[in-house]
Amino acid sequence: MYIADLHIHSRYSRATSKDCVPEYLDLWARKKGIHIIGTGDFTHPAWREELKEKLCPAEDGLYVLKKEYRIHDPAATEAFIPRFVVTGEISSIYKKMDKVRKVHSLILLPSLDAASDLSAKLEAIGNIHSDGRPILGLDCRDLLEITLEKCSRAIYVPAHIWTPHFSMFGAFSGFDTVEDCFEDMASFVHAIETGLSSDPPMNWRVSALDRFQLISNSDAHSPAKLGREANFLDIDLAYDGLYGAIQRGEGLYGTIEFFPEEGKYHFDGHRKCHVCLSPAQTEKYGGKCPVCGRRLTIGVSHRVEALADRPEGTVSPNARPFERLVPLPEVVGAATGHASTSAGVTKQYEEMLRTLGPEFEILRSVPCEDIRKHFGNLIASGIKRLRDGQATWLPGFDGEYGTLRLFTKEERENVDGQLSLFDAMPTMAFGDNFKLESGEEKKSGDEPKRDGGERCGDALIDRAFQENSVGEAGVPLPNELQREAAQTPGRCVAVVAGPGTGKTKTLIARIEYLLETRRVKPEHITAVTFTNKAAGELRQRLSQNPDNKRALRRLHAGTFHALSMELLKRWGCAYTLADNYMTMDLAGEIVKEYHLKMSAGQFLQKVSYIKSGQPLAGADESLLPAEKAYTERLRQQNALDFDDLLLKALELGKKQEHVLWFDYLLVDEFQDISPVQYELLRLWNEGGVELFVIGDSDQAIYGFRGSDDRCFSRLYEDFPRTKEIRLVENYRSTPQILNSALSVINHNPGSERVLKAHRPSGPSVDVVRTRSEKSQAIFVAHEVNRYIGGIDMIDASERIQDAKTRSFSDIAVLYRTHRQARLLEECLQNEGIPYIVAGRDDFLAEKEVRGSLAFFDWLLDPANDVAAKTCLKLMWDYEDQPLTRQILEKYGEAFGPLIKGRPGKLIEAWISDMGMDGNEAMGRLLQTSLCYKNAQEFMEAIHTGIESDLMRCGGKKYTADAVTLMTLHGAKGLEFPVVILYGAQEGALPYESERHPSSEEEERRLFFVGITRAREELVITFSGEPSKFISELPEDIKIRDAQTARKLSGGRQLSLFDLM
Repeated sequence: MYIADLHIHSRYSRATSKDCVPEYLDLWARKKGIHIIGTGDFTHPAWREELKEKLCPAEDGLYVLKKEYRIHDPAATEAFIPRFVVTGEISSIYKKMDKVRKVHSLILLPSLDAASDLSAKLEAIGNIHSDGRPILGLDCRDLLEITLEKCSRAIYVPAHIWTPHFSMFGAFSGFDTVEDCFEDMASFVHAIETGLSSDPPMNWRVSALDRFQLISNSDAHSPAKLGREANFLDIDLAYDGLYGAIQRGEGLYGTIEFFPEEGKYHFDGHRKCHVCLSPAQTEKYGGKCPVCGRRLTIGVSHRVEALADRPEGTVSPNARPFERLVPLPEVVGAATGHASTSAGVTKQYEEMLRTLGPEFEILRSVPCEDIRKHFGNLIASGIKRLRDGQATWLPGFDGEYGTLRLFTKEERENVDGQLSLFDAMPTMAFGDNFKLESGEEKKSGDEPKRDGGERCGDALIDRAFQENSVGEAGVPLPNELQREAAQTPGRCVAVVAGPGTGKTKTLIARIEYLLETRRVKPEHITAVTFTNKAAGELRQRLSQNPDNKRALRRLHAGTFHALSMELLKRWGCAYTLADNYMTMDLAGEIVKEYHLKMSAGQFLQKVSYIKSGQPLAGADESLLPAEKAYTERLRQQNALDFDDLLLKALELGKKQEHVLWFDYLLVDEFQDISPVQYELLRLWNEGGVELFVIGDSDQAIYGFRGSDDRCFSRLYEDFPRTKEIRLVENYRSTPQILNSALSVINHNPGSERVLKAHRPSGPSVDVVRTRSEKSQAIFVAHEVNRYIGGIDMIDASERIQDAKTRSFSDIAVLYRTHRQARLLEECLQNEGIPYIVAGRDDFLAEKEVRGSLAFFDWLLDPANDVAAKTCLKLMWDYEDQPLTRQILEKYGEAFGPLIKGRPGKLIEAWISDMGMDGNEAMGRLLQTSLCYKNAQEFMEAIHTGIESDLMRCGGKKYTADAVTLMTLHGAKGLEFPVVILYGAQEGALPYESERHPSSEEEERRLFFVGITRAREELVITFSGEPSKFISELPEDIKIRDAQTARKLSGGRQLSLFDLM
């Protein structure tokens, strides 16, 4: 009979001992009496090399430690030589069935060569270098398939299946069935690992688990923790014997079990409040901590109860024997009243091993009389009680291990004959800090606050911004030009897709055609999108076809930056991605040193423009030395900013072989790429099969960020045989709106643009002059009021009956800059109109906001020293020193618990505590936070979100729908039934600024984009002198003063403002 512990970790995993090396694993296996141990962490290249150096083959698929590395210790038996088998654990974090899943998997392999082969495959998917237990964004079903494809003799076991946060059945991120997790591959899973917090009888309560072999392992992070759980195997000593035992139960005699109560997630609870609850007590408190009111961590016992279909005490028809044991140091410590890690207990433990043999023999079979003879009554009696099942426990919960009790204090004092080694040591009180149920009384007013009806749920937040603003709602089945674009083969195909012509559907049709008709392997296809959000939407829309779901897992889609990051990982390029704090800090230093007359943020914008590859002219050339100094300081810290990601990928890519991902390269929003991005796509597709680009040069609006409006002409020069297809059927806008847009854009150079409207005729475009900025904002507020049929009884009674009633979410107000929206927001609030502001605003640059955001970043990651330094400087004007860190840590203790909840609650408390109640910028930050579900999502939107990714609520309440306010840049790619193009006056559109000179052609394109966001109705407003672009509208469109009554023939009514 062999004892096997197959799930352990090396020193290359996080939070593991430096002694997790082959020689110490061998030593402790001999101390424990373990015959077969897993290597752990086979995916880590350095660990595999160490294993190859220190191990030599033994029986088929097993290894032993080379003699020269063996540590001789009197406490470790020489009666047998432990065998190693290649194992590893992989963490999968991915989204499935509308929920983030976090599942760990244990994999056994027959050789180190097999480990190298599988690791090479996994390295193409994610980073396997940074952690012995790598985190991959890979569905467990796919991981299982890949594993068996690379090695048919591999053994795949879902690990510690009940652990709350990282397991197949985990309460927070797991599934309810094996089939939900593995789908069609479920039949290839033959065993499950029960984990420390459950034992076989708990698993027997779930009848669906009867077909699986139940195995148990230690998941040790240090050699001394080996054997906490293990397996009894009656097999031939070879990998085939292991395979038969785990996959078919042949020779799997039984298991050694932790007492499940000792597992750190057995019961429910809240560790910070020292509250441990049974499942019934959790139900009583509604899943909330009775002390603080926050959500409890649901333990294994509760989760088993939820999935069980059998009562307690049921024995599975396939049940195997098991023994409950406790590590010997814990028995010695519990018997003597001292900590198991104390020096005295450690000394006693080593002496017992030298005298009586390996730990498992002492716990299981050495006669109690022999133990008593050498080590006294107390330890002998403790082991006897353990064998007789007389141990009692304070259960583990919320990451806190359970506590063993073998004797009361009085019982220990009354047992004679115990050696006096411990007499001078202080005793340890077990469980004094924990309680099964809180007995603390709540003070009046301590009842935890809960979100009320004033804030809508997550679905309403999403609906308020997204409903009716997804493009191409009216595009039917592909027309002939779309079909041609999707199916035309060629080394280079360029599709010029004007607004509303079905660009995204055409791109999707192209990908589906490659997959389904031309049978291109999905791993050879890459789609480059302008934003991460667009990549997600592309995948979502592709997934609507069931035939695409499997292929989507292997198809690459992402931004230039995301793909560059993936390539740098693939090529083993180690770097730190500079966050906002690092770049702002360095930029501030450079601005001071070079005496630049601009802010750090403005300098970074210039740096980004320079790095995009655009030529500089005039005053900007003087920034080159400063830009080089900034880049050099990043290099000294082995850091890359977002622009450097592209440059580094370009630099390294020239030295690499062609990547098969890019055989079929598709680029969306081609008109907005920069010169560097253009060079990247040329490099990526060099040696490729096809390049497909789709975009519209008339919608190139990001020149200020470095995009190159000459990209189409460059493409035609570099690929002279490019096949160009123009989509001209517009399914979005009415003829009145489309003709207005064409009339304007045809003033730019180039041939005459042609777009054909497929919507029926609608109201004429309305252009309205107001007397002032204030009156313009009031007019828009009243116009919104009128569109939705009135907010109160008076409004509703004055409404013309046949006018079409809109919802708030049907309406978007677009403007050139966020500054224009200040008065507009005030007027909408006065009218009681709900709205959401999309896009980045100036308040994010305010000192208090930046300091606060740095504090929240530090709360999320206390190791973020740059965030800590920034917070101390901006909030208190302190340098980062040990003493000032104490201040930060004090605030961390106060606000740390709030970081896990809704960000709005955190910021409300922070504003109050810091005395910033009247601070306008902080108020806007609070409004922004209300749009996000958690702090992590909120901070990601702040740091990486582009215009339409960042949202701000227009007040303290949500309704199901709201008017959208956003810049013209932010509106790109969206559409609305009604668009009000606000502030179209000279100086604002085209935008005029000495510091930010603009291109009239690009500003005209921006106006064109704004017009073509409208589906049914368009209103253009201005105060003062009208924009020159208004004069370019069709001649039949007349400017109307806001005071003039509307023509009733258009289906519109008088507003209160019109009568003033």
